[in-house]
Order: sequence, then C-alpha cells, then structure tokens
Amino acid sequence: MDHFLTDTQKEMVSLTRQIAEGEILPVRAKLDREEIFPREIMKTLGEAGLLGVFVPEEYGGLGGTVMDLCLVTEELSRACLGVSTTYGAIALATLPILIAGDQETKARVLPKVANGSWVGAFCLTEAEAGSDAFSMRTRAVRDASSYVINGTKQWITNGGEADFYVVIALTDPARGARGASAFLVEKDAKGLSFGKREDKLGIRASATREVVFEDARVPEANRIGREGAGFLLTMRTLDRARVAVGAQGVGLAAAALEAAVAYARERKQFGKPIAAFQAVGHMLADMAMRVESARALLYAVARTIDGGCEDFGMESSMAKVIGSDVAMSVALDAVQVFGGYGYMRDYPVEKMLRDAKILQIYEGTNQIQRNEISQALIKRSAKRGGT
Repeated sequence: MDHFLTDTQKEMVSLTRQIAEGEILPVRAKLDREEIFPREIMKTLGEAGLLGVFVPEEYGGLGGTVMDLCLVTEELSRACLGVSTTYGAIALATLPILIAGDQETKARVLPKVANGSWVGAFCLTEAEAGSDAFSMRTRAVRDASSYVINGTKQWITNGGEADFYVVIALTDPARGARGASAFLVEKDAKGLSFGKREDKLGIRASATREVVFEDARVPEANRIGREGAGFLLTMRTLDRARVAVGAQGVGLAAAALEAAVAYARERKQFGKPIAAFQAVGHMLADMAMRVESARALLYAVARTIDGGCEDFGMESSMAKVIGSDVAMSVALDAVQVFGGYGYMRDYPVEKMLRDAKILQIYEGTNQIQRNEISQALIKRSAKRGGT
C-alpha cells in the first residue's frame, strides 16, 4: 500500500533496511543465543544518522518526526526485536530531555545520542511499582545544591550498558505522583550500580537489569524540568514512546508474514505447495489484513501527533495495543504455517514468537492500555456533552 511517504522518508526506510539486512540479519541468531548487546549496531545507526531522527538539527540530528521514528523502528523490528528494543530505549530516555531539558543538558546529551556514542535508559519501574508506576519508593532528597538518590529500579532496558539514565524519583512523597521529579544520572556517578542481566524469554540481545542507587549524588542542574513535574513528564514521554512500540509490533508482524508466505510457497505436501490449500491461504489472508490494519492505524496516529495534536494519549495507546496484539497473533500463526519446523531455532519464526510477547507487556500492559482508552473515551464524551 502507498502510505504517501516523503522522498526523505523513503530514503530513510531504504537505508534502515539496508543496515538491517546487511548487519543485523546475519547475526540475529547469534545475538539472541549469546545475549550480545548490539552496541556496534547502535554505533552504525548513529553514523548513518538514524539515531538522530528524533534529535533536533541544532544538536546534530535530523530534526525528524514521530513518523520518522516509527519508520526506522518498524524496519529494525523486521530484522530483530532485540536490536529495535535497544534502539527504542535510547529514544525513550532521550524524550524527557527533548521535552523538558534545559539547553545545557540538551547540548551535553543530544549530540552524543545522535552520533551513536551514547546509549540511554529510562528508569521508572520498580519491584512494587509496575502498572502502578507511582507507587515507587525511590527517593531523591535535596542536599544543598545536590540531590541524593536511593532506591532500586527493576527491568530497565539498556541497564548496565547505558551511558546515561533518566531516573524518576520522589522528591516529595507526601504529594504522591505529584511529588515525583526526573533526573539525569551518568554511568560513572558514584553510588550507581547494576544487578545481574536478566535471563529472558525473548529480546535476548537487549540488556535488562536492575539499576541500584545508593546515596547517588547528582547536582541540581541534572534535574530535568521543575521539581514535582516528573509525573507529567513521564506521561508525556510514554504517550510518544508507545507509538513506537506499535511500530515494533507492525515490523515484527510484517516479517513473520513474509516468512510464512515464502515458506508456504516452497513447502509441498500431497504434491503441491501448502499455499494452495485453502486453510493455509485463509490464514495468510487474515495475517495480511491484520498487518495492514495495524500499520494504517500506526501511521495515522504518528501523523496526528506530528500535526500538533495535544491530546493523543488514547490514540497512542490504541497504536500500542493493536500493534502488539497483531505481532503476537501473526507470529503465532506463522509458527503454525511452518508446522514442526516453526518450532525449531533453525527458522526465524520461533524467535519472533518469543520476542512478540514482551510488546503486550512493557511500556504499560495492554490491559492497562485498555483502561486508559476507555477512560479517555468517557472524558472526551463528557467534554462534548455526550450522554
């Protein structure tokens, strides 16, 4: 389908696919099997300008849009979701700085993100604060012109590998979520340490660790935005980031569909390709319709955000839910089309199925997203005077 991409966007997609096919596909099984963090691939993406698609031009980026971020993410996800998760986590950590960072912080961080020399991580989740993120216990206590941070963040993507961490911590616990603030913590900060690398079902190239703060001192200048604005900043960040999770789902689903179609054309049973059997053909048709529907919604939401819409949380959640649910269902059907071979690691759909599940969990479970969507529908109806 023609989604009316600009010439620049078409070039961006082509370049990303070239890197994905040339440098990711040949090693994706090894990255997954040996849990290799794809830092060199991130450097390649930086050198190609693809880590700068979400960084303004004045800081060495391309000044791109949410749509551009989704296009790059989709192409990386077709090759390896572990690699695209590493990429996406860098964008997630960069967004709060783009939204609320001062000029000094932007000048210090953004050029290094754009050129691929710095990897970032966003620290929000805790053991007792998952879906209810603001039940967090991590504290940041002001001490003269500094803050002292204590607490443990759990399941942090790029944890232990990142060069900078954007940390959400309570500066005024009595105010609950409204007492949270955001901080920039660099990897060499005293009092910062990391837990073991988690042994995961999927996205195994992506590093996931606890990030531990023990009297970690950061200067006041490292606070991102005003004190107490961490909740709002987190919501604004996640509303944008969830669209990219939808792009991950679309990319993985598209790859699973392509693999299933190719296999169905080649695999013969009863003297003819299994694609000739109506049962298989209908599966492929349903998979294709789901992929194209998810992509259409994803691009529409991305363009809505880029068009200046200020209230897009519901649409962002929709793109995340549909994209991730489609990824899971299409990957599962792809394994079925492959039959016994699909269960083997010699073929890529086994990895796709393992990888797809996380998309329904991270950056807000799909059950929580459905809560958000329903609440937004009710609020919008009330504003319009609906009954």
